[in-house]
Amino acid sequence: MTALGVYRPGRSVLHRLPAGVKLAALGAAILLISLTVRSLAAVGVVAAGVVVAFALGGIGPAQAWRQMRPMVWVLVFVFVFQVVFTDWRRAVIVCAVLAASVALAAVVSLTTRTSAILDTIMAVLSPLRRIGVRTDHIALALALAIRSIPLMVEVVAQVDEARKARGLRPGARILVAPVVIAALRTADGFADTLIARGLD
Repeated sequence: MTALGVYRPGRSVLHRLPAGVKLAALGAAILLISLTVRSLAAVGVVAAGVVVAFALGGIGPAQAWRQMRPMVWVLVFVFVFQVVFTDWRRAVIVCAVLAASVALAAVVSLTTRTSAILDTIMAVLSPLRRIGVRTDHIALALALAIRSIPLMVEVVAQVDEARKARGLRPGARILVAPVVIAALRTADGFADTLIARGLD
């Protein structure tokens, strides 16, 4: 599975752009989408923009689907919640904004090395060193967060495959509990590693 946060080497237009440019564009795009998408027509425009972004990154339909597949259950939950408390049009818009944001973030992560992202963030945060902020610790926390995303996606996939093998129906007890336990174990592993390196 190709998970969010895993760099895919390539020579596309987006691969050649500096990490800082892509991160700034990502933030601006998500902000613009969140503020302007208010109709189904706007959803269509955003969907077309996401397709163009995947194409510019040299990301094919199959790989794009692997990026978005872990989001399906989240989108289903959000859609049902919005339909119950608002209406179906609002549900479509909210899910479209969420899916587009994740898709654009996936494009950036697929076309940008994690080290380049962290270097850019460190450069932006460098002025904070003058007031005693440990920017290296912030970078480490971000690196762990980025690394944990594909790990959690893999855990969800493994739990779902185990559920299917046992012939069980999807449910909170079947899916959520094992994922939470695995997440806590992963966090404990990260903590033990950091303590062993004197970074507690």
